[in-house]
Amino acid sequence: MSSSLLLLNSSFTNTHRPFKARTNQTQGFRVSCNAAPNGHNDNKLILPESQKLILPPNVDRRNLLAGVGGLYTAANLGSLSAAMAATIETPDITSVCKDAGAGVNKKDDAIRTLKCCPPSLGKEVKHFVFPKEKTVRMRWPAHNGTKEQVDKYRAAIKAMRALPDDHPHSFVSQAKIHCAYCNGGYTQVASGELFKDIDLQIHNSWLFFPFHRWYLYFYERILGKLINDPTFALPFWKWDEPAGMPIPEMFVPETIDGQPNPLYDVYRNPHHIKEGYVDLDYNGTDKHLSDKTQVACNLSTVYRDLVRNGSDTVAFFGGDYVAGDSPVANGDPSVGSVEAGCHTAVHIWVGDKTKPNREDMGNFYSAGYDPAFYIHHANVDRMWKLWKELGIRGHVEPNCEGWLNASYVFYDENEELVRVFNKDCVKLDRLKYNYIENSKEVFPWRKSRPARRDKSLQTTTDVNVDNVEMVDRIKFPVRLNKIRKFRVKRPAVNRSVEEKESENEMLLIKKIKYDSGNYVKFDVFVNDKLKDGVFTTPCDPEYAGGFAQVPHGNRKSMFMLSSARFGLTELFEDTNTDGEEYATVTLVPRTGCEDLTIGKIKIELF
Repeated sequence: MSSSLLLLNSSFTNTHRPFKARTNQTQGFRVSCNAAPNGHNDNKLILPESQKLILPPNVDRRNLLAGVGGLYTAANLGSLSAAMAATIETPDITSVCKDAGAGVNKKDDAIRTLKCCPPSLGKEVKHFVFPKEKTVRMRWPAHNGTKEQVDKYRAAIKAMRALPDDHPHSFVSQAKIHCAYCNGGYTQVASGELFKDIDLQIHNSWLFFPFHRWYLYFYERILGKLINDPTFALPFWKWDEPAGMPIPEMFVPETIDGQPNPLYDVYRNPHHIKEGYVDLDYNGTDKHLSDKTQVACNLSTVYRDLVRNGSDTVAFFGGDYVAGDSPVANGDPSVGSVEAGCHTAVHIWVGDKTKPNREDMGNFYSAGYDPAFYIHHANVDRMWKLWKELGIRGHVEPNCEGWLNASYVFYDENEELVRVFNKDCVKLDRLKYNYIENSKEVFPWRKSRPARRDKSLQTTTDVNVDNVEMVDRIKFPVRLNKIRKFRVKRPAVNRSVEEKESENEMLLIKKIKYDSGNYVKFDVFVNDKLKDGVFTTPCDPEYAGGFAQVPHGNRKSMFMLSSARFGLTELFEDTNTDGEEYATVTLVPRTGCEDLTIGKIKIELF
């Protein structure tokens, strides 16, 4: 082991149209986009929405499609299709809601309430109407706001806190939204009776970005309504540039002019809030890097999340999630690069690790009680905008019905219940908000691709390669209760510039099974061939990235499945290993990995 790691501690035809599907032992059928962004539909099933079906209880939908037990044959696959292709639809949130608690291991010690259902005003759910005002709300960097912006923001939060808890616009009601959607408050019953007992979860999939965009959209407009300001805009925590990396100063004081600061939250890690830069690759332990190194590593992390590991639609948004998918037994889902990367790191860095469930920011059920949650997610939403504006091939939203027509229900600024759809939140100009950017600014993370490794610091060969087992000879799953190394065959070596621009080489770590009640993180290194005494950091090219999850899950079984993708095309160039037939992949457990298992590792071209 390199010393560098020690420091970083079948065919069927239905009556509507023919289709083909194939399966294997490790992956069942899935509903997917009509045309995947990368041109592949491997192990995917395209089904028309036509008929309804009632299935027997406790029968897995993918097993039915595979014909397990002879329950279903080609003759009745047509009747399966509507159930299979149904989109995620949130029920009437005021009438179909249950106490939350998924992902909260220490429920008896929970600091915040698990009763996260919204108040019922006896109103019917309306469809969303785009705002008609001409003014565009311009969100501003929280570290550089004017006195007027800061004062308005504080006044709006103060007014929200002053509302009765049972008011739909109250601070508590707004905080509960995240708890209900993320910690088991709703099921998929609105997508069909078949799914009434399957919890709804908006993390760990392609729902992550659009849900939070809508959440902030209404939150912002509610705050503006409370202070009668139709131009009111949220600040955003601009942790992607050095000056904005500390938590914004307006959130730090407990009092302002002798009065409680409405932006203060007592449940934060005091060591992180009062001083220091945020760690966008935080693994639960302070690395004690110099400010200069921490800034450099943060910028490399943003570059990695948006460019290297966010190279296509699935890699950035996460895998598809449709009606019938369980938050736990979700076949082979995939988490997006930003969600598993800097998003999760900030949650854990801000939350108080001395509290039972890492309240507030460190657990999804309580995160909304910290005003910092909303400015953090404003910048996460901005990452979607910036990622798309890079203009890189593959940087497009999902284009299939399962994503476009997924929907949620919120109270709007007029206390009306409205249903919103993913397809309606793609263009910010239609939502009448945007982000203030310096038009002359070159985002510093754009220039933060990890520097090419100095060959003089590398061994000519990997001295430990003989002790590393070939991945195809390993019996999976394997536990990640210690550092593990794998030799993985690459699909191609020494590709041309044109080939690299056409297809990105990616490392897939699949069927990651973990206890969703805990914060988990492991790091991934590829081709670490450094000499003794040379240590890697998150700034360095050997670091592919990390897999991290804020506690969340299913109340009946705390174990969840996920997958992760890591871009390798640049990594091989930067580690001087582009011509090597095999890659050495090293997984380093950081926290919560004692029972975590890995189901498959491979490298593919996308």
